[in-house]
Amino acid sequence: MNLKETLLKNGQEHLIPLIEREGSGKLRAQLSAVDWKTVGLWKHPDDLSGKGRIAPIGGLRLPEIERRRKEYEALGADLIRAGKLAAVLLAGGQGTRLGSGAPKGMYDIGLTRPVYIFGRLIENLREVTDRVGAFVPLLVMTSEKTDGATRSFLREHGYFGYPERYIRFFVQETAPCVDFGGKLLLDEDGGLALSPNGNGGWYASMKRAGADRDFPSVEWYNVFGVDNVLQRIADPVFLGAVAEKGCGCGAKVVCKSRPEERVGVLCLEDGKPSVIEYYEISPEQAAERDEKGELKYLYGAILNYLFRADILARIAGERMPVHIVKKKIPYLNAEGVFVKPERENGYKFETLILDMVRFAGSCLPFEVEREREFAPVKNQTGVDSVETARALLQKNGVVL
Repeated sequence: MNLKETLLKNGQEHLIPLIEREGSGKLRAQLSAVDWKTVGLWKHPDDLSGKGRIAPIGGLRLPEIERRRKEYEALGADLIRAGKLAAVLLAGGQGTRLGSGAPKGMYDIGLTRPVYIFGRLIENLREVTDRVGAFVPLLVMTSEKTDGATRSFLREHGYFGYPERYIRFFVQETAPCVDFGGKLLLDEDGGLALSPNGNGGWYASMKRAGADRDFPSVEWYNVFGVDNVLQRIADPVFLGAVAEKGCGCGAKVVCKSRPEERVGVLCLEDGKPSVIEYYEISPEQAAERDEKGELKYLYGAILNYLFRADILARIAGERMPVHIVKKKIPYLNAEGVFVKPERENGYKFETLILDMVRFAGSCLPFEVEREREFAPVKNQTGVDSVETARALLQKNGVVL
């Protein structure tokens, strides 16, 4: 089937005149790579609205972690020294909510000196590698919009002291965007309007780019987001605990400060580990308490996960749920005018890392101290902001 026939079959006849124009090579190449099954989901989406039977999940609490800290740390350190762990930084986002169009990791949160988010995260990683005496491969996922700037920034800053030979970059794959009628939208340059395919696409993007090939001994991946400037990365205690428990994955969690706190909740769904969004659990269920007076749905996920490589390989062979999200998508209209809509005008297609937790089959919630490991930078002011992160960094002895 040629490209014109494919477009007709998939209801994209509006693009046929465009691919017949001179200089349409980029658009033709993009259309040839489209996953039409995913695009077709706009009309018959997976039913992801309902949740199964929700129940609390048992986890590793701080007192137990402290009691066995030396044991877990020794096991984790041995695995790191044997080259069994790699760290994966999800860094494709821009600092739009911080008032910056640059990659979010380039944002400076310092007061008396430059303190960049990228630098802070790498320094956290170096604390572990210096103590253990072995470097951990650092795989950095960028996006098409942030890749060049991220590479240049880290190179110009000497990778903040981390050896370049242990760093690899890969670009997150994208998915085309459609309007509410399922028609593919165009970007300003006349190519397809594309969007990153969600944080659940990190593994497929990494494998396709071959970013992992130079580190064949890796058996565990510590995946973490760029937001949290206090998180412990490649934590040998975390790694040792998850490995010792024989789980397919582990999740660092904080205990919720209140039932209505807006964090994803790690629990069981039909007997399998699952992260459900705060708005997917009823207020009554969120407020349930156990015999000790603690919240039953206590564990707030902070986007710091461990996954076993063999589990990831199995998950890659299954079809991940595709989440269809309504968004405001800038597009090139039929008159050739680039429009930035003021309201939602189409769909983006995303896979989410929380579904990888469920597919893993077993997950160890690993509690961390909120004030020592959770300082997200999402907003300029208010909750989870530059202001709150600065205060927590200073409380932990970081000079800003």
